[in-house]
Parts: sequence; C-alpha cells; structure tokens
Amino acid sequence: MTALLVVGDVVTDVVARPAGPLSPGTDTAAAIRVLPGGAAANLACWAARSGAAEVRLLARVGADSADWHRAALTAAGVRAHLVVDRETPTGVVIAVVDETAERSFLTDGGATVRLAASDWDDALLAGAAWVHLSGYLFFGAAGRGVAARAFAAARERGIGVSVDPASTGFLRALGVDRFLSLVADAALLLPNEPEAALLAGVADPERAARRLSTDSRTVVVTLGAAGALAARGGRLVARAAGLPTSAVDTTGAGDAFGGGFLAARLAGATVPQALAAGCRTGAAAVARVGARPAPPD
Repeated sequence: MTALLVVGDVVTDVVARPAGPLSPGTDTAAAIRVLPGGAAANLACWAARSGAAEVRLLARVGADSADWHRAALTAAGVRAHLVVDRETPTGVVIAVVDETAERSFLTDGGATVRLAASDWDDALLAGAAWVHLSGYLFFGAAGRGVAARAFAAARERGIGVSVDPASTGFLRALGVDRFLSLVADAALLLPNEPEAALLAGVADPERAARRLSTDSRTVVVTLGAAGALAARGGRLVARAAGLPTSAVDTTGAGDAFGGGFLAARLAGATVPQALAAGCRTGAAAVARVGARPAPPD
C-alpha cells in the first residue's frame, strides 16, 4: 500500500499582482494569470513532484474546464478522478497578491462545493496508504458528506487521514467546536499559524500545536518563513527552520508544504525529516507565481 488519495477541490485561479495599491473608481495596472488551482489539487501535485509513488485526486469540476484541469493534473503526475458537473461551472478563486507576496482571496466555490457522498467510491482506496482531506470539504453540507464517507472507509481499512483546516474565515463561519468534532478521527492536522491559533484559542503556535495534539493525533503548524513545528500527545516533537527564498506569491504555500510532508512520510521519513521536506516544497512554491510546481520539462 503506497498510494496517497487526496479528496477536495479543483478550481481555476485568477492570480492578480497589482503594480501598486488599488485605486478605487479607476484602473490599477496588474500582472494577471489564469492557472489551475485548488488546495487539494495543489497538494496532490506537490506530493507527486516530491516523489510519492502514486497520487490520486477525487474532486468535482464543471464541464466548462474539465479537460483543461484533467490535462494539467495528469501532466503533474496525478491520477485525476474528476466528477464532471454539467450544471455548475468549475469554482474560481481570485487571488490578489500584494507587494509583500501576501494574498487575499475572493472565492466562488462553483462545482467544487457540490462534491458529495454519492461521488465517493471505496475503490479509490485500493492500495492506498493515506488519505488527505481538504478543509474546504467541511464548510458545506455536501462536502461534509463525502468527508464522512472517506473517514469511515479509511477507518475500516486502518488507513490514516490528514486534514488541512484551509481557511480562518470559513472556520469562524462554521464554528471551531463543530470543525474539531468533524475532524475528530484525523491522525494529522496541518494548520497554518493563524488557523492553529483560532482552533486552539491561543496565539503561541507551539502551545496551540500541543493543545490540539493527542496521543493519536499529530499536529503540524506551518509558520511561513519561520518554518514549521510538530506536536503529539501534548508535547513538541520536532521543529524545522524555514529556507531562505525570494517570495513572489504565497498562494498555495501550505498546500506545497503538505504535499512535501506527506510524500516524505509515505517514503518512510521521520517527522523531523518530513518537516524539512515540507519546508523545501513550501519555499519552492512561494518563489513562483501560482500554487502548483513548475510543469515538468
């Protein structure tokens, strides 16, 4: 069993990098690119690039761009199991990236939020060693349904599950306690620093990781340029420093970290080694525009 199954979102990213502050009521020059994205799809691509033996992705896309997205995923080494929606177009995220490389999102979930329990197939777990669920699944009723099916099927087969909490804004709207109850069976949580602070109720990332971890759950908190840390059973078990890089776009940095981390763990790396691998992929991601690895030569 070596395959990684990722379940979640595929969207079309519109990445806008304004030349300066936005000018209300008139034009602001910007570099704008349309790219394939989605937290789950990004993580899957980075895991494949990081050497995971087989990466599968279950997601829902609109018929308007299904072929484009499937081709991009296939080129990245991901086996795409895309449910094609004939009624709703593919989701779109507009990412506005400022001069510090920080990004703000405008999100239209589109077809991705219609991924449902009926789209699940237990055959997706054949030969799988791990399942990763995008946090965006938990913010809608349909997504919660497929997440519950994935948790149940993985539990029956003794397969571990990880979750990336995904969005502080959506977490607040859903409710922290409700989210934590929905992901109670997760063996691994992958929040960034603001998400960890919100979920744990404490600002310090080490304390947050310790509070969220249990004897059966590892919590890995990404810290941006400062690296990452991991806790289990209420104690800190590893820390990794960030790598020097020239950041141009932080979109998908956490997805890249997750892909590198999971690929390393599936290859037998220790948690400290996997943290270092995740920091390498995160650093590579922020040095380029867009949330996916560079296309293969």
